[in-house]
Amino acid sequence: MQIGAQFFTVRNQCTNLDDFALTLRKVADIGYKTVQISGTCPYEAQWLKEQLDKNGLQCVLTHIPVPRLTGETAQVIEDHRVFGCDNIGLGWYAFDESKEDANYAHFMATYPAIAREIREGGKYFMYHNHDQEFQRTADGRIVLEKLAEEIPAELMGFTLDTFWVQAGGGDPAQWLERLAGRVPVIHLKDFSYGRKMAVVGEGNINFDRVFQAAEASGTRYMLVEQDDCNGEDPIECLRRSYRYLVSCGFE
Repeated sequence: MQIGAQFFTVRNQCTNLDDFALTLRKVADIGYKTVQISGTCPYEAQWLKEQLDKNGLQCVLTHIPVPRLTGETAQVIEDHRVFGCDNIGLGWYAFDESKEDANYAHFMATYPAIAREIREGGKYFMYHNHDQEFQRTADGRIVLEKLAEEIPAELMGFTLDTFWVQAGGGDPAQWLERLAGRVPVIHLKDFSYGRKMAVVGEGNINFDRVFQAAEASGTRYMLVEQDDCNGEDPIECLRRSYRYLVSCGFE
């Protein structure tokens, strides 16, 4: 398994192309070889390819804004061909049954067709969880469980997020086991007292079990993500997470 950096961590350092390019260099200088692009300023696919190549980086996953994902799917697929990324992700869905455009039925009416188009285009649709996927529906099943049962693995994978699984009351390692074969990418985010996001290895998640379960489940990439760095420099947080993961034998 290879470690990488999720650029949502450094989104505030990527609000224009010059700063985005500089941040790519800083992340590469830490030692990361793979990245996920998410939460940055808009960019052209060829620009991103050139910047990735320049810094020796590979983009293995994106999160694409919903209007582009649903309204420009063919172009999104083509863009990913340009910069060589196999996984196209949706980063958030509310699963709020009080909203017609954000409930479970709406998701099922919208995203399986998008996932099929992405698959037919040679890419793979990835869904990223938060904690709302651990609520139970009227039939007593957990939303994440229903998604896995009702959307085939060949159409949709899961970017399992360790912090948000734990925040939802789940066990990250157990859910990696349950979703085995459809978690090529996971997010490593530690959970500390007070429900705070922490540098990997500085919180309370049992990462030894996470690593074992991820390896057994077929995970290829483990991407460090820290949405909230609690006032610290996000680059420094990524650096400390990197050092911890290297000490665990990953690179």
